[in-house]
Amino acid sequence: MEQFFIQNSDIFLKLIVAIVLGMLIGVERLLVHKEAGMKTHALVSMGAALFIMISETMGEKYINTPGFNPVMIASNIIVGIGFLGAGMIMFRDSRTRGLTTAGGLWVTAGIGMAAGFGLFNLAIISTILVLLIFIFLNILEKPIRRISDENLNKER
Repeated sequence: MEQFFIQNSDIFLKLIVAIVLGMLIGVERLLVHKEAGMKTHALVSMGAALFIMISETMGEKYINTPGFNPVMIASNIIVGIGFLGAGMIMFRDSRTRGLTTAGGLWVTAGIGMAAGFGLFNLAIISTILVLLIFIFLNILEKPIRRISDENLNKER
C-alpha cells in the first residue's frame, strides 16, 4: 500500500493542492452565506485538476493519433463550468443574484486546472488573489451599495 502512495505521489499532490485551494475559496463563500461553499469549490477545483491530468495522460498515450487533441478536454472544462455557473445565477426582485458565485466557480476551475498541470505557484497566487477580491472588495462594496440603495429609494 505504501508503494502505491509513493508511485502516485505526483497525482496525490496535484489533486490535494487543487482541493485545498478550492476549499479556501469555499470557506470565504461559506462565511458570507453564499450558495456554493467549501465542498462545491473543492469539487470544482479537484475535478478540473483531474480532467487536466487525464488530458495530459491521453496526450502522452495518443500523441501520434491523427485528429486527437488533448487540449479539447481543457477547453471543455471551461464550457462545463460555465454551464454550472449559469445554474447559480438567479433573477429575483429585479436583481440578479449568483454572479459572483458563478465567477468564483469559474476561476476555481482555472485554479484546479493550474494544479492539474503542476503549476502550483500559479494556482496558489491565483487563490490568494481570489480571496483578496472576495474579502477586500466585499468590504469596499458595502458603503457603495448603501449609497446606491439610498439613491434608488429616493427615486421611488
